[in-house]
Amino acid sequence: MPATQHQLRLSGIAPGHYAVTLMHDENANHRLDKMVGIPREGFGFSRNPIVRFGPPRFENTVIELAPGVTRATVRLQYLL
Repeated sequence: MPATQHQLRLSGIAPGHYAVTLMHDENANHRLDKMVGIPREGFGFSRNPIVRFGPPRFENTVIELAPGVTRATVRLQYLL
């Protein structure tokens, strides 16, 4: 199955260091569903770090927003 791509444009954010977390809320219950602590829905972080046990550290996901346009790709991961 080919990967689906979406774009999200944010504006009015001051330059600085940020991290992005995305979640695919498949059942629209406004939370990340888990089974035995393992996410059942897709999730992703800026800089696409390898996720082992728990979320990655900020230092592994931080991106710098410079004045102008900054692009970042976040790949969703599905574990179950």
